[in-house]
Amino acid sequence: MDIRGIDHIELYVADTREAAAYFGNGVGLWPRGQGGPETGLTGQRSLLLRHADIRLLLTSGLTADHPAATYVRRHGDGIAVVALAVADAAEAYAELLARGAVGELPPTTITSADAEIVIAEVAGFADVRHRLVERRRGGGDFLPGLAELPPVGAAENLLVEIDHLAVCVPPGQLAETVRGYREVFGFDEIFHEYMEVDGQAMNSTVVQSRSGRVTLVLLEPDTRRRAGQIDAFLAQHSGAGVQHLGLRTDDIIGAIGALRQRGVRFAHTPAAYYDDLETRVGRIDGPVAQLREFGVLVDRDHDGQLLQIFTESTHARRTFFLELIERRGARTFGSGNIRALYEAKERELAVTASARGLAATQEVTG
Repeated sequence: MDIRGIDHIELYVADTREAAAYFGNGVGLWPRGQGGPETGLTGQRSLLLRHADIRLLLTSGLTADHPAATYVRRHGDGIAVVALAVADAAEAYAELLARGAVGELPPTTITSADAEIVIAEVAGFADVRHRLVERRRGGGDFLPGLAELPPVGAAENLLVEIDHLAVCVPPGQLAETVRGYREVFGFDEIFHEYMEVDGQAMNSTVVQSRSGRVTLVLLEPDTRRRAGQIDAFLAQHSGAGVQHLGLRTDDIIGAIGALRQRGVRFAHTPAAYYDDLETRVGRIDGPVAQLREFGVLVDRDHDGQLLQIFTESTHARRTFFLELIERRGARTFGSGNIRALYEAKERELAVTASARGLAATQEVTG
């Protein structure tokens, strides 16, 4: 099965305009298509955003029984579909079903005046589906029921592509989820780590398509240790789901600076993190002072270094956020990558709790 990469990601959201304001004005993904009842999308409104090779489809349900509305009631805004680019959607669908996948939508051909695609869907994990997309001709942004929009906003190259998705699963489900992606989707297991931080612990396994273009970081809490942020995600999200979306950039400093100017907030990194940075990860190409200024985390694998930073979550449940990642030779993840995420989120949660406590004190004493 030829899985070539990620065609697009679909988020189910309460309000497409509100979500688009963050991803557009903040992150720089601009509208390229829109649809609703007037374009044949029954009971929903959708907006396609794009930046470089990153496509995000935002969908809101207009009726209480629409799948997007049901998803949002249960989970809040979040990723509901990971669409995979394939060479032959019908062939991939048949192969996946033969390997045990649950079919959600049989292969369907959709055409427009200048484009033709074939889509099919299978179950992924929890309430997340995989959409198989075969683009036969034309229409790089063409999706069913969407009317094309002229480009808006300045052309930018801050971001390049979707690097990975991080998925939280309930205790005891990691091995089963990994096995499903290996045996059904043909992914390879490329990394595994058990990590303990401040009395909390988790298992993480990274699986990747044979093409190397689809990467899932699967996270499971260790219930033998005290509850931590993975447990909190599972409770607030009401089950397994995508915790964050990793977006690759070739210039993380430039991307952070641009996104900060647009109002995007990033998780705080203590200055002490940089005191022995080069001792931990080796010589860094660029001034450590600049990394400190921008709060960039650094890790390494056998092939090189990777730089990363995590945004603060803008969701009421604190269940979804973004990561910016620059790969300087690194092709996988270093041993400190997951730990860096874990510790960064702990710092964000601590700051949030402190701010709430201060606000409560001022209210009482005010």
